[in-house]
Amino acid sequence: MIARLMTVAVLVLYAGWTAAYAQAPGRVRAQGRDVGGGTEVVPSPGPAQPFFDAREEMRKFVQNISAFAKSYNRNFVVLTQNGLALVSKQREGDEDRVAPARAYMLSIDAILQEKLYYGVPEPDAATKEERRENLLRLADTATTNGVKVLVMDYARTRAAIDDSYRLNRAKEFVPFVAEVPAPATNGLPAYPKRPVNENSSSIVSLNSLENFLYLRDSTPFGRQDEYALALHETNYDMVVVDVFHGRNALSKQAVETLKFKKLGARRLVLAYVNIGAAASYRYYWRSRWREGSPIWISAPLPQDPDRYFVEYWRPEWQSIITGNTDSYVYGVIDQGFDGVVLDGVESYHYFEGGLEAVEAAD
Repeated sequence: MIARLMTVAVLVLYAGWTAAYAQAPGRVRAQGRDVGGGTEVVPSPGPAQPFFDAREEMRKFVQNISAFAKSYNRNFVVLTQNGLALVSKQREGDEDRVAPARAYMLSIDAILQEKLYYGVPEPDAATKEERRENLLRLADTATTNGVKVLVMDYARTRAAIDDSYRLNRAKEFVPFVAEVPAPATNGLPAYPKRPVNENSSSIVSLNSLENFLYLRDSTPFGRQDEYALALHETNYDMVVVDVFHGRNALSKQAVETLKFKKLGARRLVLAYVNIGAAASYRYYWRSRWREGSPIWISAPLPQDPDRYFVEYWRPEWQSIITGNTDSYVYGVIDQGFDGVVLDGVESYHYFEGGLEAVEAAD
């Protein structure tokens, strides 16, 4: 009871600070930025409390999701989409030294990193050496601590696609090359026609994973049953799909169909879930919601104005995602998925430095 009262008191104090900050004289907001009018104010989207660590709050969130999911199924697979920087953290009291975030890495099974070798700023473009080397250094930390690394590059020419697969296989990463960057990935690759290292083995864990397919927009495939059968006609070891096909959630029957390769062997089916942004087209969205209301809904994403950054450490948002039988993650478990791919884990950039920090990190 005492702990609950203390929590309420902290939230009330924070709400008062946020209201005062949002209504400061001369302050005008547009797309999450302060623009014009009066004295310039440095954006500070994180809560006004000492030593707030946006990255650590995201680690805790992912750890909570993993603990909840694995309490129902100990073999439930938890991947993050990007977020390699979260595998290490500064040592307390020494900003110049970093240490592996071991508790965090123990909670996840793999990291799916985008644009390691190709895809920045567009498909077929080789990533800059500085970005690549930094990501490779972090990937080494992950693999050393038992976290598998998957890579999704973006390329359209055969030369770039072949080079991406070659470079990733040399590092023992599991690669997939998409022609269209996420979230618009909406079809099977034109090249290669069949999965790299195609095999007839049943895949029940990431240990034997040789390849995967990532497909977010399934609407071009027609009806839900047509979509499930189209992917069933492939031999990928794992498929990552959205929970929804158009407006409707995938049925348990569709998920079960996806679990088998064309050859008949078993494979993994993972659901895409964004934990760092709220979408105005998802089932949990309320008609009265908008930027700033509820208070934990922040600015829209630059590349998707129908999605909004959320203060992901807030219990209101976390209860939507995990921790109870009405949550998003429980729905994924109940539908029969083998695991989740958690996107939005890098939204901490916004709470560290606003939209400019998000754009710089891409």
